[in-house]
Amino acid sequence: MLIGEFHYNIDQKGRLMIPAKFRQRFGLEAIVTRGIDKCLFVFPKDEWEKVVDKLLKLPLSQANSRAFTRLMLAGAHQAEIDNQGRILIPENLRKYAEISKRVVVLGLYSRLEVWDEKIWEEYKKNSESQSEEIAEKLSELGI
Repeated sequence: MLIGEFHYNIDQKGRLMIPAKFRQRFGLEAIVTRGIDKCLFVFPKDEWEKVVDKLLKLPLSQANSRAFTRLMLAGAHQAEIDNQGRILIPENLRKYAEISKRVVVLGLYSRLEVWDEKIWEEYKKNSESQSEEIAEKLSELGI
């Protein structure tokens, strides 16, 4: 189970530390791709395969399905986890998420999200200010 919030620096080569408590879950590689809301998604290989399976079942005739599949699959990168527990985040993905030096790694049960620290703090501030509204909408869905 991947949960928690961790703050790290990305080194000059674009390498990011995977939190130590999550490394066993990932094994020797991770899949990094574009996320939503200006972040990156990092999946263990088995979770990534579940996502791909769902994406391949989306109807090709729907523009939104094609666009989301392209976003996720074309941006994906297989990243080996080195002996120090780091993965390389390719430059194109760092640009997409506007990642500078300081990042936040979020554990979201089946995946990690990687955010530029400033963007995350702004997103979190906005979400917290709307928490009552969000909770009300989720209750409509039975959550």
